[in-house]
Amino acid sequence: MPAPALEHKEAMRMIHIENLCNTWGDTFSLEDISLDVKDGEYFVILGPTGAGKTLLLELIAGIHSPERGRIMIDGEDKTSRPPERRNIGFMYQDYSLFPHMDAKGNIEFGMRVRGIDHDERARRLGELVELFAISPLLSRDVTTLSGGEQQKVAMARALACYPKVLLLDEPFSALDERTKSRLIHEMKALHHQQRLTVVHVTHSQEEALRLADRIAVMMDGRIVQVGTPTEIFSHPATMDIADFVKVENIWAARVKECTHDTLTLDLYGHEVRMARPEQFDCTEREVRLLIRPEDIVVGSGNRTSARNRFHGMIMKVEQRGFYHVVRIDCGFPIVTVVTKNSVEELRLREGASVDIFFKTTALHVVSV
Repeated sequence: MPAPALEHKEAMRMIHIENLCNTWGDTFSLEDISLDVKDGEYFVILGPTGAGKTLLLELIAGIHSPERGRIMIDGEDKTSRPPERRNIGFMYQDYSLFPHMDAKGNIEFGMRVRGIDHDERARRLGELVELFAISPLLSRDVTTLSGGEQQKVAMARALACYPKVLLLDEPFSALDERTKSRLIHEMKALHHQQRLTVVHVTHSQEEALRLADRIAVMMDGRIVQVGTPTEIFSHPATMDIADFVKVENIWAARVKECTHDTLTLDLYGHEVRMARPEQFDCTEREVRLLIRPEDIVVGSGNRTSARNRFHGMIMKVEQRGFYHVVRIDCGFPIVTVVTKNSVEELRLREGASVDIFFKTTALHVVSV
């Protein structure tokens, strides 16, 4: 009976990377990269500049050959196959449009190289023009297009030959914030409509949060955590990841009691309770306690659903976009975010006394 389950698992994943290693220059290497990307998944590789994200993408595309490891795409071993035999669409950060061709020529280029006949090229071009609403751009010199227009043409070119996988290398990094926000929305709609398998490389946490089904965090040539956006941003596996995803509330704490489902911790003389993580070792004593600002409630009175309640004084209230950041001294520093309406209704101001609440399930603990 195990064979059908294995076949089902193979059918579910579009990309399987196994123990991939590659040296780049004298100082950098990818080390034992193993990943699975599901069919139809929007998978984001998130990490700082220099982590090896683009190199990994180029290995998947076949632009470079790995020194060791295996790359499977749709159940076939593509490790030694050239890029044109991997059925992959690739869009670089700078879009890499051919400046001597108009937009139409750029979109049709891959189809011409593959020998697709005129009628099929015309039909596919029509589909892509409608999909990206780029009819007015077809005869334009690509050097005269805006960043957003260039991206649409580059995306149409990447999709022209019906790739099974679309690889995106920092696709929004060169765009202004307004254009970026609009195109992220359009990318999400495109993925939903086409059910593409997408691997998207970025250093932007906003892009990862808005687009990803799952995220792989990459640092120094290694994959250090894979999970949903909630798992990555609320439950980072290490302090390096917590720092990278900008968890603002990180406290040194000591374990007082550990049961099968609850941890009780001492936090600067205050008792804090949290749900015990499944893999937590009860012999640990010194830990780091993490909670995201949006998981902290500011108010007054009793909150029976929140086991952890503290009283403090507001040290600072500052506007950050549509929200306000409130910094509170509860005997330890706490940062939370609230809406403008909450600031007004609760009369949150510097020097005011407040109660703060957070649930046992909102906390996360990291070993040190």
